[in-house]
Amino acid sequence: MNWLSNSQGVVLTAYHPSGKDRAVGGNHGKGGEEATASRKYGQYTMNQEITKVPEKPPFDRSSSQDSLDELSMEDYWTELENIKKSSENRQDQEVVVVKEPDEGELEEEWLKEAGLSNLFGESAGDPQESMVFLSTLTRTQAAAVQKRVETVSQTLRKKNKQYQIPDVRDIFAQQRESKEKAPDGINSQSVRTDENTHQGKDDQASSLLVGEKELIPLVPEEAPASETDINLEVSFAEQAVNQKESSKEKAPKSKDSDASLPNFRLPKDKTGTTRIGDLAPQDMKKVCHLALIELTALYDVLGVELKQQKAVKIKTKDSGLFCIPLIALLEQDQRKVPGTRIPLIFQKLISRIEEGGLETEGLLRIPGAAIRIKNLCQELEAKFYEGTFNWESVKQHDAASLLKLFIRELPQPLLSVEYLKAFQAVQNLPTRKQQLQALNLLVILLPDANRDTLKALLEFLQRVIDNREKNKMTTMNVAMVMAPNLFMCHTLGLKSSEQREFVMAAGTANTMHLLIKYQQLLWTIPKFIINQVRKQNTENHKKDKKAMKKLLKKMAYDREKYEKQDKSTSDADVPQGVIRVQAPHLSKVSMAIQLTEELKASDVLARFLSQESGIAQTLKKGEVFLYEIGGNIGERCLGDDTYMKDLYQLNPNAEWVIKSKAS
Repeated sequence: MNWLSNSQGVVLTAYHPSGKDRAVGGNHGKGGEEATASRKYGQYTMNQEITKVPEKPPFDRSSSQDSLDELSMEDYWTELENIKKSSENRQDQEVVVVKEPDEGELEEEWLKEAGLSNLFGESAGDPQESMVFLSTLTRTQAAAVQKRVETVSQTLRKKNKQYQIPDVRDIFAQQRESKEKAPDGINSQSVRTDENTHQGKDDQASSLLVGEKELIPLVPEEAPASETDINLEVSFAEQAVNQKESSKEKAPKSKDSDASLPNFRLPKDKTGTTRIGDLAPQDMKKVCHLALIELTALYDVLGVELKQQKAVKIKTKDSGLFCIPLIALLEQDQRKVPGTRIPLIFQKLISRIEEGGLETEGLLRIPGAAIRIKNLCQELEAKFYEGTFNWESVKQHDAASLLKLFIRELPQPLLSVEYLKAFQAVQNLPTRKQQLQALNLLVILLPDANRDTLKALLEFLQRVIDNREKNKMTTMNVAMVMAPNLFMCHTLGLKSSEQREFVMAAGTANTMHLLIKYQQLLWTIPKFIINQVRKQNTENHKKDKKAMKKLLKKMAYDREKYEKQDKSTSDADVPQGVIRVQAPHLSKVSMAIQLTEELKASDVLARFLSQESGIAQTLKKGEVFLYEIGGNIGERCLGDDTYMKDLYQLNPNAEWVIKSKAS
């Protein structure tokens, strides 16, 4: 395979290391030798314009780095070697070169992804359409949007586009005015000063200076973990601003090289924690828009560059198991098993590994034989869907190698082309908490298929780690082994020193470590984003209501009569302090429940099931849920610990419905 070195292009390819690869190498051990051009062990390759940088002194392997080597860095390099060996006989796929985006193109794409495409270009319309959305943004979010709008506006003016080019001052003038009258609990611009009480020793990451780059090393597994709450009620970027401002007033803190990864926990929220999958699609779309803006604002505040990569269409197989896009694979699987959200081959490989027992020493680290893996791939492609493949012939280490191969050979990364670089940039954020916050937003932004598959992978990896006493695979070991398989993305044409390779290895392994350790937190949607969605919905309802009243007036209806009817619909037949719970798919009758300070969603479900004894016998716990529907939210599945009175006060116009998630 010929490696392209056009500095103006982006190269994306499926898996293609082979004997044709000209690079590899060098000794990754402790000799301090410079590695060769680039490690072409993986498939996701992006080529960007390379700028010359002044030469730096030879990399000094300090005692700090030696300690990192002791923390199983060798597992990372060994995994790279195993990947190369296992792929020598794999078939190369076509390399696609894509022109690097023009000036302003990425910002234009960003605005589209953020739901603000109507502010510019051929689709530019009345900016009022985006005012509701802009009015819910925090200061830092608004600044992030304004920065991109200015770039796009300047670019369009340079190109003399005949579009309507909005003035940034006009777009944000009304948005700034609306800030003066923000509702309680939603879009608060004041960041609590006690945030910084959690930003001390426990959160401050111990660091290692590599050249001019500060690198956060992995933490010894046995180090004692501290506990701290993670605030989901205040914008992450606003918290970062507040922390930066307060840190100026204090003397710099010495960094504790023995600091451990904190045990971050979610503080109890009486209105309920919202997880990915709990919201209706229309609200989840708004969440994604806000998550992108918030992520960009956080990176802007912390001075870290966030460059999205544009998704690229490349020629891929339209059937099979390996080297096939996730979406195409799932469509193929859903014809066999309707409703499948995780690829069947992925599920089966995990199942096969677990059948061999998760206590096996070196699980995931010890590779299967390369020739045997190649033969198994060919046999799986031919027999998997026919149901004639002999799984008894697959050894446990072979199944683990096939699982990693499946991830590497996806035509586009599991972490997505758009956000792979953003995932890699997480290592550059100053504190563990900010790294976790960024990962939380990035997980929200992943396409559904990628996110579901990543979740299944992380849950499996945690089960492996739970058996670490016997299999000798700690979180750190697993992170080192899996990082090359998820983060393979090396720059072409740039001579890689050991220093650069080391930074890449330690950084991606750190991020992998965080993904595994904090996976329970990462699928949570921050409350401040939910509040912004509620605010958007409320403002849109007001706008629709005004339009309806205007229409009715034009049609000569009795406006006063309409308003009375409208008011009566919300106050009808339900006494104050009582909610009416319906279960249209399960029962013909509704149930009135008196709100109390201690009433939870689980209590409502329990009362309903005890009242409908016939239904209760056919249902198991976890098959039906209580939903908040309407009012200032589209639809939201409630957790058992949601306090109903607190939620009712937040959304008094909601309906309360019991149903299954599939309904």
